[in-house]
Amino acid sequence: MKVVVIPSRIAGKITAPPSKSMAHRMLICAGLADGESIVRGVSPSEDVLATVDCLSTLGASCDYDGKDVRVCGISPEKMTPRGTLECRECGSTLRFFIPICLTTGKETTLSGSEKLLSRPLSVYEELCGARGFGFSNDGKKVTVSGKLESGEYTVRGDVSSQFVSGLLFALPTAHGDSRITLTGAVESRPYIDMTMAALEKFGVNAEWTGENTISVKGDQKYSPADVTVEGDFSNAAFFEALNLIGGDVSVDGLDFSSAQGDKICVEYFEKLAAGAPTLSLTDCPDLGPVMFAMAAEKNGATFTGTRRLRIKESDRVASMAAELYKFGAEFEIGDDTVTVKKRALHAPTDTLSSHNDHRVAMALSVLMTKYGGAILGAEAVKKSMPDFYEKLSSLGAEVIYEDK
Repeated sequence: MKVVVIPSRIAGKITAPPSKSMAHRMLICAGLADGESIVRGVSPSEDVLATVDCLSTLGASCDYDGKDVRVCGISPEKMTPRGTLECRECGSTLRFFIPICLTTGKETTLSGSEKLLSRPLSVYEELCGARGFGFSNDGKKVTVSGKLESGEYTVRGDVSSQFVSGLLFALPTAHGDSRITLTGAVESRPYIDMTMAALEKFGVNAEWTGENTISVKGDQKYSPADVTVEGDFSNAAFFEALNLIGGDVSVDGLDFSSAQGDKICVEYFEKLAAGAPTLSLTDCPDLGPVMFAMAAEKNGATFTGTRRLRIKESDRVASMAAELYKFGAEFEIGDDTVTVKKRALHAPTDTLSSHNDHRVAMALSVLMTKYGGAILGAEAVKKSMPDFYEKLSSLGAEVIYEDK
């Protein structure tokens, strides 16, 4: 789909979209609880729908009315895969469900897009190999077999936190206590904290017992709960960013006591407006695209902790550099750093591309409200915020859909 955005005066009030990250976690906890739970305020993004589908395939019943999900969960020992778990393009869904599948003790197949299955899964491959489990990835599907047991687990801290979260969902139901030790620097720690917060809402406990150590008591059972998904800082950041380019937007529905690491977006935007700061994306990689765009618009900036942005839905460093170049921006790219130079921007010199990446599409569209432009592959926003362009229009943006 091609979308054209005309330079527009942006103003108004908007409610933050529900957190996709927390929705995943709450839905999984509900699916592992033997009984009925309600998860309220769930956005129908492609990623969340993938998690709902996977729970259903494992035997949980999920009734979704477009806003709330009524989940009749099933304890892991009763789960029986009813087919292939379709993870679509969602890394969270795939990485969260592999350990859950291993709690069933039954051979299970998970599928996803070619891009998804090309992203790193070595942590689980090594884990399965060390414990004699089956693990295969043919580029179209992942098949696992074996029975996850309690024990000592060591995970590199500089790989995706989703591997740690996957273990955190599964290990509490194992017989006996477990310990997860993270080696090296721990990246995206707030996402691990979000998983622990979700577990707690469903009566399951895991806790940090050291800087890099998590203790998980075994023989725990998930309890049904009635929960509401909190507002999402990572997606709200696109609307907050409008204020840096002349907009007057108020974003409601955000809880600044949340464990979400992306709540730092507000502080980072203030620093970008004030000067040319050095900002770390180590704990908030999802903010990368919008931060690059706003640094290009304001005073430039240097970003550290950018290596992991290269293995997202697209290579977000390369994608944003290529597209912002069309606005007149200039990048210096290092192994784990990105410097955005201060340059005067202008209307894009060519049609933009989303690179099939929802966050790239949204970051570029924010700039388009000031400079105008057209973007191909705008449908990528369905992955996390299907109504993104409707929300943008509600704030005064003139959006034209072509080839919808």
